[in-house]
Amino acid sequence: MRSPVVGELAELDQRVVSALQVDGLAGPGRIAEVLGVSARTVARSLARTAGDVRVVRVPNPEHGLRGATLLRVRVLRGRVEVLADALAARPEVLFVDVLAGGEEISAVALGGVPRLPANAVTSVHALSVLHVFSDAADWRSGVLTAAEVETLRPAPPSGNHSPDALDHHLLELLAEDARTGPSALATATGAPESTVRRRVDRLVATGHVRTYAIADPRLFGLTVDANVWMTVPPARLPALGADLARHPLVHGVLATTGPTNLMAAVFCRDLPDLYDFVTSLHDVPAAEVTVVGGAVKRAGRRPPVLGTPHPLR
Repeated sequence: MRSPVVGELAELDQRVVSALQVDGLAGPGRIAEVLGVSARTVARSLARTAGDVRVVRVPNPEHGLRGATLLRVRVLRGRVEVLADALAARPEVLFVDVLAGGEEISAVALGGVPRLPANAVTSVHALSVLHVFSDAADWRSGVLTAAEVETLRPAPPSGNHSPDALDHHLLELLAEDARTGPSALATATGAPESTVRRRVDRLVATGHVRTYAIADPRLFGLTVDANVWMTVPPARLPALGADLARHPLVHGVLATTGPTNLMAAVFCRDLPDLYDFVTSLHDVPAAEVTVVGGAVKRAGRRPPVLGTPHPLR
């Protein structure tokens, strides 16, 4: 029998976290109904995993990633930790990974290439993001059945709404913790709780509150995080990008400028699993595979720390 990896959750907790991936605003009662357990059981699971999982509001990639740049930065030996932390401290930088080997950083930044210290960098490849087929918020662990996912899936947005100043304040607060309750939001904004409830309900209904459950893949026994940089015939990009976005191992697919034009980020159980994924790619003339040695920042926030120290700390 395979031994569990450090930080891997029990099956019930994996299922509850997976429910949050589908609907980060779902309450214990709703999750319990779909998973066939009691609300008290779900509440206990949520309490157990509170330190490992964080639900935040993220922008729709069709709007929030316009003008995004995918960076590959080669760094002098001994300077990667300092540069990775400096990039992670920038609000316009959403993702920062240190690739295995410790001399290259991959990052996603909004608004172009951030200023980088010349005495730490040996080369920079800046790839403009042309199209987002899927992003981290679209990834599902695969623990739930298709029927459970469909039942949990929030209703599609309806109607139009232009947020005002109070709405924007609420959205900023939900970007830090999308599950913040009306009472806490009312205290933070100074608005009546009844007003906050109506405003949040309207923001959710009109599609302004898209949630992302930040969860380390090791919670699901997935020990390898890798990027596959592909060179694909331009006419094949739409179909291959859409196919990869539906793949259960893939947690992001971007079409970019540059010598490679399609990047897929994948979570795998181990390196043989990664090999199987790469060799399953058809009609891809060339591909480079890089393994992530450490996730420094995810969706604008530091990832939760699990059982072992972060490799950069």
